[in-house]
Amino acid sequence: MTKPIIGISGSEIINDGGIFPGYRRSYVNEDYVDSVVKNGGVPLIIPFTEDDEVIEAQLDQVQALILSGGHDVDPHLYGEEPLQKLGKTWPERDHFDMLLLKLAEEKGIPVLGVCRGFQIINVAHGGSLYQDLSYRKELTIKHSQDHTPSLPTHEMKLEADSKLAKILGKTEFMVNSFHHQIVHEVAPDLKAVGHASDGVVEALENTNGNVIGVQWHPEMLHRNEKVAFMNQIFAWLIASAK
Repeated sequence: MTKPIIGISGSEIINDGGIFPGYRRSYVNEDYVDSVVKNGGVPLIIPFTEDDEVIEAQLDQVQALILSGGHDVDPHLYGEEPLQKLGKTWPERDHFDMLLLKLAEEKGIPVLGVCRGFQIINVAHGGSLYQDLSYRKELTIKHSQDHTPSLPTHEMKLEADSKLAKILGKTEFMVNSFHHQIVHEVAPDLKAVGHASDGVVEALENTNGNVIGVQWHPEMLHRNEKVAFMNQIFAWLIASAK
């Protein structure tokens, strides 16, 4: 049986030393690749480009899409000026990821957004973000653990009737956390189906459940036997791609 090809949106890293200082390299973290392989798919890194025709041709090669993590989303996309605690942005990658998302939705293939990818889905659909969690008025727990990617550090809860709860077979569990931006306004055509104990949105779905976004990093948890159920997110994506 032919395994489905799962596209993973790529980023760039710039060498700051060695024999090629300043040299740009296309990459994704290996955990994304391993998560796809472990759960029966064929990973294909989609390298960043500013050429829309090339982006369309790249998306045509895959049967599902993972929008990976990375830079802060440009606040101009949701009508705000940059605030003091905004991190580094990359508007060209925002365009790249949003075009991949648009094309994937037009094609009807399943999409998983992780961390930044989760935020991209919300903003692309008309939602907004807090540029830093400190701008939220309510008491907010620590959402950037700064160490040990495979260690879950805070609790969250899913809506029992959500697609994600059905995929994972659970509604309450612990997740890892590596973000300082959070969802502010949920896009009108998306549903917030998961929240941390402080009320911060941790999971989003579209109406038919083939676009799912998670604020945590399941790809960093897939080797941890205590949370091995995280693999079911990738198993769903790959099964849906078939």
